[in-house]
Amino acid sequence: MTELPLYATLGFTDAEWGLLVGLPQSVLVAASAATPDSTRKTRAETAAGLDVIADARASASPLVAAIAGSIVTEVADPTLGEEAPVIEPPDPAAYAQDVLGRAAEANALLRAKAEKADAETYRHWLVEVAESVVGAASSGGVLGLGGETVTETERAFRDDLAKALTD
Repeated sequence: MTELPLYATLGFTDAEWGLLVGLPQSVLVAASAATPDSTRKTRAETAAGLDVIADARASASPLVAAIAGSIVTEVADPTLGEEAPVIEPPDPAAYAQDVLGRAAEANALLRAKAEKADAETYRHWLVEVAESVVGAASSGGVLGLGGETVTETERAFRDDLAKALTD
């Protein structure tokens, strides 16, 4: 008897699982890239997003806990002091649109295949990742003083993500 992979026991194909596992980190990257920042601020945003992803390993949702565990295993475990690589897409606006499209696709997939509570937890978690990233470092200002905690482009990405996950 061959043991099924975790994603198959949860009712997903390999490609569907890839979408669900890849999306949280993509949300992190898109939210961080929404407003260009210094390397230090981008690292802070990446760390904040990864912390939210890693914390979800303790989620009451078996789906979210499994996805978070997969991401941390593949990318980095902040509880071990590991840092995720900083990814800066060459075209942040196009990247954000791609992420929003994948979010809508994941939303449709979850509606069709996941338990309602798991789907709701996953959707909330993605928005929580974006919230954490956009609030991690202020933009603008001088020598770290002043600036906006959440810029208009960051707010727009977060709001567009929430909309893609509710439609």
